[in-house]
Amino acid sequence: MTTSSSLLFAVGTRAAPPPTKELKLKRGIHIGKRWALLLLVALLGVVMAKQTTAAPKAVKDLKVGVSMYTLGAPYFAAQADSIKKHGEELGLKVIVTNANDDMTKQLNDVQDLLAQKIDLLLLNPLDPKGLIPATKAATKAGVPVVIFDSSIDPAADFVTTVQSNNTRNGELVGEWLASHVPGAIHMALISGAKGNPVGQARRDGVFMGIIEQQLRTNGTAGFTIEGQGWGNWAPEGGLNAMQDLLTAHPSVNVLLAENDSMALGAMQAIKARGKEGKILVCAAADGQKEAIALIKQGKYGATGMNDPALVGQTALDVGLKYLNGQKDILKVTYTPPIAITQENADQYYHPAAIF
Repeated sequence: MTTSSSLLFAVGTRAAPPPTKELKLKRGIHIGKRWALLLLVALLGVVMAKQTTAAPKAVKDLKVGVSMYTLGAPYFAAQADSIKKHGEELGLKVIVTNANDDMTKQLNDVQDLLAQKIDLLLLNPLDPKGLIPATKAATKAGVPVVIFDSSIDPAADFVTTVQSNNTRNGELVGEWLASHVPGAIHMALISGAKGNPVGQARRDGVFMGIIEQQLRTNGTAGFTIEGQGWGNWAPEGGLNAMQDLLTAHPSVNVLLAENDSMALGAMQAIKARGKEGKILVCAAADGQKEAIALIKQGKYGATGMNDPALVGQTALDVGLKYLNGQKDILKVTYTPPIAITQENADQYYHPAAIF
């Protein structure tokens, strides 16, 4: 046992033979490779750090593309005008395109803007699904997208959607409406376009506001929608829709339109039927100066605050913050919700405004 143990110990502690020249050369090559690799990693780290800490472009060097699906109404003209003026005040270049209500043209407009090497895309999409490819193309080009005014499908690539708080604006208008109709509400509803999510949010907000105010006041709630018409967001559409609604439902005592333009058109039909003062007129949104002037006179009930200039300016400001490194931006950015009534109309009436 002693002999065996000694043998094992001797084997376990036997000194290694001195390295040959060939082994030394191999070790030298291996160590050299390790140092080269470490040096490469260090150099890459320096490059990455420089890229990360590189200063953003100066505002005056930025180019912003604005894709409007239409400029054919004062609301949209005011929106584009406010973005352009705000951008010029900041010293940056703003390029505005008009798709003229043509989705294919809007897709091409975005491609043209990207070809001009824009740094930021502000997009008011005609169709929530149809403009998804435009956002994907912008992302591929390294251009962040801010959606404004209209909504887009969640599958799109975008930083945020900037718009008025349609639901909350509607609630405030609904609360005011319910508190100013002493009896039962028999409503004529004029909506903008079928399937439009903005219009749906606006009217749903008004409905919620009516019910909540009735519950607070009476402990019960309910109202009747006598009929729904479609006005395509325009005065002429509101006029035609209201003519049909009054013919089919002469007992209506409230008109709710999803924007001021349709309500203003509908008022022509109300006047022609001799029903002025007998139908309370409200809009879920906009704050158009002609509507506010009538609110001041007591001829129009209330409307929600949807200032196109404020929406446009906010979209540009949020986009610039993102370019400057602020990444903690919510997926929806709202402007403040307000119901414009006779009590506060003076504050929001700007006769020289485009819209």
